[in-house]
Amino acid sequence: MHKDLKEVLLTEEQIRGRVCELGKAITKDYAGKTILMCCILKGAVTFYADLARTIRGPVLFDFMSCSSYGASSTSSGQVHIRKDLDNDVRNKDVLIVEDIIDTGVTLSMLLPLLKERGARSVKLATLLSKPARRQVEVPVDYNGFEIPDAFVVGYGLDYAGQYRNLPYIGVLREDVYEK
Repeated sequence: MHKDLKEVLLTEEQIRGRVCELGKAITKDYAGKTILMCCILKGAVTFYADLARTIRGPVLFDFMSCSSYGASSTSSGQVHIRKDLDNDVRNKDVLIVEDIIDTGVTLSMLLPLLKERGARSVKLATLLSKPARRQVEVPVDYNGFEIPDAFVVGYGLDYAGQYRNLPYIGVLREDVYEK
């Protein structure tokens, strides 16, 4: 375990097993369709890559970067799109892949935006959901794990750009970040 963590919340094995389960469900639900998988950078990239490898059927990759956090541990309430999709979503089945749904602010803006752009369908897959922090409810179609209200890092999730490479998800010690 990394020295800055209070505890390991989800092990590498737990994550791997759940990602496989989600991939099977997505494969079933999208049978006969091509999925445009939209990775929300940077935090979701590890989950996105692992999930994509478990899906059987045609998948197109695309990436979007947006945030409501910056280098803080709390949401600013403002969403900033730093990198938009390269693909036109018109008449496509879009699967947004996110690392964590915390406040719901970012996704409450993205889901309707993609629908307005003409996507045939827009679904959401998230590795983690933290309902205790939710400010805006968003429909989650594929949820990996529901977690308590703790600041987590690892498996793509970061604090100020660090800890993304940890193969598990851990709770960051409070003395490491400012609240």
